Amino acid sequence: MKQKLRVIGIDPGLRHTGWGVVEAAGSKLSHVAHGVISATGDDLALRLHDLRMQLSAVFIQWSPESAAVEHTFVNKDAVGTLKLAHARAIALLVPAENGVPVAEYAPNAIKKAVVGVGHADKAQVAHMVAMLLPGANVKKADAVDALAAAICHAHRAPALDRMKAVAR
Repeated sequence: MKQKLRVIGIDPGLRHTGWGVVEAAGSKLSHVAHGVISATGDDLALRLHDLRMQLSAVFIQWSPESAAVEHTFVNKDAVGTLKLAHARAIALLVPAENGVPVAEYAPNAIKKAVVGVGHADKAQVAHMVAMLLPGANVKKADAVDALAAAICHAHRAPALDRMKAVAR
């Protein structure tokens, strides 16, 4: 019997953070749950606290064993990028607080793992997530991106584990 790995993918955002949980048994993937955490208000500290509390509740409810977080996309708006980095810090902190190892992936690596092309558009990613996780019925883009990160890690985790074992 193949061992199952429960992976949570997190797509960090200050207003909306997507999350998605999949289980992998060998190359077989199954959808467990997904959603979007929304933080309200204008106070950055309170939004970050809200994100942390809600994401912590997701970890308690779904008990992931591994986490995948998307790298922050750096753009011309340095202030916006810095604020997004705060949300990403929460996405890294909550798994650490729960003893869950975190892998980080660039958006192009996630797209390549899910679609086969590193510069796929959002519609292509959503289509492939729907194909790989039939019945998941994902409506929000943030949750699609999070599930894509989880799928990416589920495909790469066995190879990463083998590389760690060889390095010991």
